[in-house]
Amino acid sequence: MDKTQTQTRTETETGAETGERIAVVVGSSRPGRICPGIAEWIRDTAQQDSLLRYELLDLAEAGLPLLDEPLMASLGQYQHEHTRRWSRTVSSYSGFVFVFPQYNWGYPAVLKNALDFLYHEWHDKPAVVAGYGNRGGNKGVAQLLGVLQGLHMRILEQHLELVVTKADLDDNWQLRDVEATLHPYRDQVRAVDRQLTDALRDDQG
Repeated sequence: MDKTQTQTRTETETGAETGERIAVVVGSSRPGRICPGIAEWIRDTAQQDSLLRYELLDLAEAGLPLLDEPLMASLGQYQHEHTRRWSRTVSSYSGFVFVFPQYNWGYPAVLKNALDFLYHEWHDKPAVVAGYGNRGGNKGVAQLLGVLQGLHMRILEQHLELVVTKADLDDNWQLRDVEATLHPYRDQVRAVDRQLTDALRDDQG
């Protein structure tokens, strides 16, 4: 068996030859936010040697107003094009990594709003939560995990609580050195990739 055949067989056996897409959700829309840089670092770290495809999904660019559908999301009878567009976007991903700051012991409203627009589109999709804050955002993480459970997502064992303090920020409230701040979590992010890969391999039976 030549190298190409061996590689093809290996990819088939891991269940990742289809290039499953994973959304790394930027769960903050505040001007001056540091969330995109943290999400990019998670995306790039998870992508290293992965057979999955990690892509940023920025809620600030999703074009969703405050929830304005007249019918409950579980009916799937969407009246607005922005909801139908969001449904298509979410449906196109095989799994999700939700990245967000902790606000007042919770998580941002823009993330809850984006989740509440839909229902069945989230069902059984593997999900990982990545919160950050002075103490790692653990209270926001706990709240979001409960919501994802209500949406019947498949919550994976590994989640991230990233400690980001004022000492990590410059005078413009931006991270001085993303790699230096987040490097201690590199192994955990690699574990995220392994668990997502295993979950999607199991889906393929």
